[in-house]
Parts: sequence; structure tokens; C-alpha cells
Amino acid sequence: MKNQYVYSKKLEVKNLSCFRNEQILFSEVNFSLVPGNVLFLQGENGSGKTSLLRILCGFRLADEGEINWGDKKVSGMPEYFQNISYVGHKNGIKDELSVEENLNLMRSMASVSDIKTENVLKEIGLFKRADVISRQLSAGQKRKLALARLMMTDNSFWILDEPFTSLDKTSVGFFETLIKQHISRGGMLILTSHHDIDLSGLPVQHFSLSSQANV
Repeated sequence: MKNQYVYSKKLEVKNLSCFRNEQILFSEVNFSLVPGNVLFLQGENGSGKTSLLRILCGFRLADEGEINWGDKKVSGMPEYFQNISYVGHKNGIKDELSVEENLNLMRSMASVSDIKTENVLKEIGLFKRADVISRQLSAGQKRKLALARLMMTDNSFWILDEPFTSLDKTSVGFFETLIKQHISRGGMLILTSHHDIDLSGLPVQHFSLSSQANV
């Protein structure tokens, strides 16, 4: 069992709004998330789920509102953004690099886990493909490689947008277990998914962006 995360604090989103082409995508979004908890973000297509996640990651700015990590605004905290492991719709892997090179690149961009690249490759079933150029992988293999970044770093805050796309049942089960281990260490998770995900035994908060109301 790994040690508890050291850098894990309460996330608080206050009155967050996002506009697209002068239209309101969402407005006055409020929620909080504490260490050891999951927030399941729901909403219809076009409701702004991905935009909200990208704002939390710092990939774009909110048009109104603020995000706090602990008692400070994240806008002045580079360590907050460095502590996020994000897997979006796109895999975010470099097709021209090998499987192993992609994993090592992921490791170099965040707080480092003590797990060895070789062990990660074995656990995700890509050990025999370590030297394969990533563009040659199947869609499911590319998704596993993208999600493997969660294992390569020691970040306490995971943000996952439709994480299980293209994965088979066995791979889904593996990453569900990884999520549960992450939460048991005091980690935090915000995710969206149209797939059934087994989060049994975890404290899960559902948030609907369409209605902007906690459930």
C-alpha cells in the first residue's frame, strides 16, 4: 500500500462561468471536493463538461468566478497545476515516440512516482510492445497508454474525461481498481463518463452541469 498523498487539499469552485461565441455555456457553477472523494460530472452533450475540466486544468480561463485550492486561488499557484493528472478525449500521446518513450515523457512532466516504467508496461499489457512506435497501436492500446500516466506520477488530483473509451472489460476493471487505490490514499478525482464505472465503496458526489445542481 502506498503512502498517503502529501499535497492534497480541498478544491472549491465559486460562481464559475464560461462563454462560447458570446453565448453562455454555463454560469454560476459552485461545488467543492475534499481529499478522498470523487466528483462525477454529468450533463448533456454541449453543456460544457469538457470546457469546465479544461478550466480546472488551466488550459483556458473562466470568464467569471474563481477556483481555490485550500485557502488560495489557483491562479497564483503553479504547484496546483503541476499536481493534476489529466486524461482528456484525446490521448495526448506522441505518435512518433515508442510506447516506453511516451511513458518516460509523462514521468518527466509531473511529480514522479516510484514505480518503474517496466512494471507499468507489464501491468497495462504493453511490455512486449515497449519499442513499438505509438502510431502503430490499436485504439484500445493507445487509451491504456494514455491512462498509464496516472501510474507514472504521484499527483493527488486526477481529472478524467471519458477515460474508458475503447477499453475492453478487463482493462476497465484494472483502471477502476487504480482509481480506488488513488482515492484510498487521499487522492481526488473529477470525471465524466458515458460508460458504467464501478465506484462502489467510494464517496461519490454527483454534479449535473445541465441543471447545475448537486444530486
